[in-house]
Parts: sequence; structure tokens; C-alpha cells
Amino acid sequence: MRNFNDTTAWDFAGCSRRSFLSRVGGGFGSLAAADLLLREATANEVPQRPELNGGLHHPAKVRRVIQLFMNGGVSQMDTFDYKPELHKRHGEKQDFGIKTAVTSDPGALMKSPFEFQQHGDCGRWVSSVFPQMAKHVDDLAFLMAMKSQTNVHGPASYLQNTGFLNPGFPSMGAWLSYGLGRLTDNLPTFVVLPDHRGLPYNNSGNFSAGFLPASHAATIIKPESQQPIPNLFPPEDASAITATSEKAGLELIDQLNRRHQESRASDLRLQARMESFELAARMQLSAPEALDLKQETAATLERYGIKEEATAPFARNCLLARRLIERNVRFVQVWSGAGGASNNWDNHNDIPNELATIARSVDQPISALLSDLKERGLLEDTLVIWTTEFGRMPFTQGATGRDHNGGTFVSWLAGAGIKGGTSFGQSDDFAYEAATDITTGYDLHATVLHLMGIDHEQLTFRHNGLDRRLTDVHGHVIKDVLS
Repeated sequence: MRNFNDTTAWDFAGCSRRSFLSRVGGGFGSLAAADLLLREATANEVPQRPELNGGLHHPAKVRRVIQLFMNGGVSQMDTFDYKPELHKRHGEKQDFGIKTAVTSDPGALMKSPFEFQQHGDCGRWVSSVFPQMAKHVDDLAFLMAMKSQTNVHGPASYLQNTGFLNPGFPSMGAWLSYGLGRLTDNLPTFVVLPDHRGLPYNNSGNFSAGFLPASHAATIIKPESQQPIPNLFPPEDASAITATSEKAGLELIDQLNRRHQESRASDLRLQARMESFELAARMQLSAPEALDLKQETAATLERYGIKEEATAPFARNCLLARRLIERNVRFVQVWSGAGGASNNWDNHNDIPNELATIARSVDQPISALLSDLKERGLLEDTLVIWTTEFGRMPFTQGATGRDHNGGTFVSWLAGAGIKGGTSFGQSDDFAYEAATDITTGYDLHATVLHLMGIDHEQLTFRHNGLDRRLTDVHGHVIKDVLS
């Protein structure tokens, strides 16, 4: 048998590195063994930086983040932004000036079809579509005057995730991975759990690494799939792959990769791929355990709503988010709503039915997540963010729909470093425009980075001659909602 460590025993003539890799690999995760051994052997030579887990620029209050992104544009006046004026003026026409709706002519003012009540000691108004979430208002800090630069889904979604209207820029999760590093070697630093019906607008562009090293991009996990993480294991019919053959082949692949990299030090793609192979090998052991909801009690599954058809998909993702941050995944993004004209929060046609349906799918799971995190002590160093890309118009589209509105929308924060039961900002009487203490995605990003020990103006990456940052040239920490 040939010695795989002896490269002279191999004839590389006419065999490119790419073709060799395509012949040898057994599965995405299996390609890491040799690098993993080398990593362990040289662990003492790598400088340890524990301060990264406590912040780069000042002490951090947050170590991990769960972001709940409602894809499509949640209607603020039908959820959290109670507007009595809309009830008084229902059915009237109102001249809002030169600004018009995106896809329709402005209709008459429409009051919310849902009943609002005040909740908690803070007296926060919440509509009847969120009866479970309303129980937590004393733990939440609301941003009531969020504003976007656009009312078009794609650019608005990029803006809220990456700080830029155009594609190609790193998402917040990628920036956190780049700036702070990982909390665990066994799972990804940045995980995305998309809606079970599909990816959001912009697909994976919302959670890419942009121009940062590719290793900081999100790992997309689809729990409803037969293979939640594609290609993590060798194919079932790959009977020729044994532990011995795999080890020998991987040692040679490692040599080829490193030789290839020596002459291309400025190309970060190979390094990222090598790191992903290493991580995948570790995930072959850790991921199945992390994703196994059978370890949860029947009471927990029922609490999240996993046994009910309407709530099960989002409930599963919320519970997985808790399990992942328990295992020190730094940033988990959970999406509600796929891209497209339906199955999301883009309620152009029928607010009473469309909004009520999708709100029901997330209300119980989010409530359970907040309670679960609090009871387990995880909110002491975990931040939860609820947001969307923009809001809706106060007037009708068609009979009972609402069009896009970048003028104002609502987000909320909970957990470490957050002053619960507070709100900041206010929209006008119709929830048409943000009016006072206006905040933007830049401010939200600056605040999240601040809580994680990062000065948003100092976390930069040199790209095309510019020192780029998540907040571009904008952003202020929203100190009024911090404890």
C-alpha cells in the first residue's frame, strides 16, 4: 500500500488540485481530520485572547445574541403602535403630501381591526394579535420611531442587516464573528434558521460575510430538512470510505492545501474553506446533539408550541436558538417569513386575516423563548432583538391591506444590558412618520455592538481603500434603553 505521506509515491502530472479534491473527499465534514490534528498539536502556539469574549473596547454586557427577524414589513399600527387618531378618522382621506404608497394609490385611513390593551406595569399598548408576547412588556425596551431609508424590501432588508442598501456588505453576525471570535470550537459562531418555507428577500445576501473573510459568513441550518446541514456527513452509499482511508487521504489534502496557500497568502477563500472543514469535522459530533429536540421535555415542547401545526415551524427554530446559544453559538438569527408575495409579513391585501395568521405563528414561540431564557439565567448575558425591515401605511391598499412604509416601524430589545418596560421615540398621530427620538438600523447596530463591548466606530475592515464598518458613517448608541 502506498504511503499517503510520501508525495513522491503519487503522480500529480495532469491532476489539478481541484480534480484531486473532487476524487478524494467523502463528505464536507470529513475533510477536516488532518487539519484538526494539526490544530490540536499546535494549540499551545496560538496566542489565546480571552478578552475577545468580554469585549474589544470596553467591558461587554452581552456575549450572545438571538435576532428574531420578521420578514416583509410588520404593520406597526396593528401590533405595538396604538393610534387613537386612526380610530377617530377611520374612512377619511388624508393628504400626506408628495410621498405616496409604493405599489398602490393611497386609500382611506384605516383603523386597526385589532383591539389594543395596555399591559404590564409599564402600560405598554399591544394589540390582540400578540396576547402571549404582551405578557413580557416589562422586560422589553421598545424603539417606537425606527425609520428606514427605503420602502423596497430588498434594499431595506440589506440595510437592516448589513447597514447598506446594496449587496456585498457583511451582516451584523459576520461583523461580530470577525470582531469577537468564537465562544466554542464545536459549533459555528453565526447561525441562521430561515423560515421553513424558504429564504427571505435577498436570500443569503442578508447574512453573508461580504468582503470579510468568508469564514465569518452564516451557517444556514434547516431543521425541517432531512439534512439540516448539507454535506456534513459522507453519503450513505459511500461504503468505500473508511476511517483509515479517510485519514490518509485527508493528510495529503492538507499538504496540498497548505502548499497551494503558501503562494496565495492574500487569497482568504482557501483559508476559510480549510477552517470550515475543521469546523465541520467537529460538528459531526456536536451538531446532531445540539439539534436533537428529543432531549427536551414534553412540557417544553408544548410550551413553545411545537405540537401545534400553526406554531410548530417557528417554535422549533426558537427552541433550537435557545439550545444553540446554550452551547455558545454567538449569534443566532431566526427568520419569520419567506421571500415573495405571500407567507410573510408583507400584508398588502388583507390585514385582518394575513397579519393575524402570521402573528399567531410567532406569538407563543417568542413568549416561550423569553420565559425559557429568563428561567435558565441566559438573559443575564444574552440579547434578544425583534425587528423587521420597515412598517406599513396608515391608509388602505385595496379594501383592507396596507402598503410599504419606510417612514416608521417598531423594534424591541430584551435581555442583558436592557432596561425593561421602557420605550424610546414616537411616531406621528397616524404612525405614518417617525416624529421624535428617531432611530435607524445604524443606531440599532451601534447599540448591539456597544452591549458586546465594541465601539462601532472602531471596528473596521480595510476594503478598496476605505475603512468600512457596520454603521458606515452613521449610528449612535441608544442609551435611553440601556440599564
